[in-house]
Amino acid sequence: MLKFEPKEKPLLPVQKFYQRILNNFLISFTIIIFSLGIGVAGYMGFAHLKFVDALLNASMILGGMGPVDILSNDASKYFASFYSLFSGITFLSTVAILLAPAIHRAMHRFHLETEEEEEKNDSSERNN
Repeated sequence: MLKFEPKEKPLLPVQKFYQRILNNFLISFTIIIFSLGIGVAGYMGFAHLKFVDALLNASMILGGMGPVDILSNDASKYFASFYSLFSGITFLSTVAILLAPAIHRAMHRFHLETEEEEEKNDSSERNN
């Protein structure tokens, strides 16, 4: 599970932040390769396509473009419909994993700035 520093902790150093981005990229890449493998296997098995054609179709669906080849049997059409739904969820999840470190850092920085302003206001009120 991906862990981020809580709001009470200071902002992560830049070097560790870049490492977190790289880790999330590798997780996303693994998910995409695994999903692509499912699609290639499905198209080869159900639609009886060659590897290159199966890869093209799986890539196009995973990228949100749609299939390229005409599917000749019902089994391949069922697979394509379920793979399309799976691919949509995979795409959204992968984007979330990729953007999570940057969004977390921005929110963390905003929270720290807000907290510092509150502390300044509290200390100025006490001095008055």
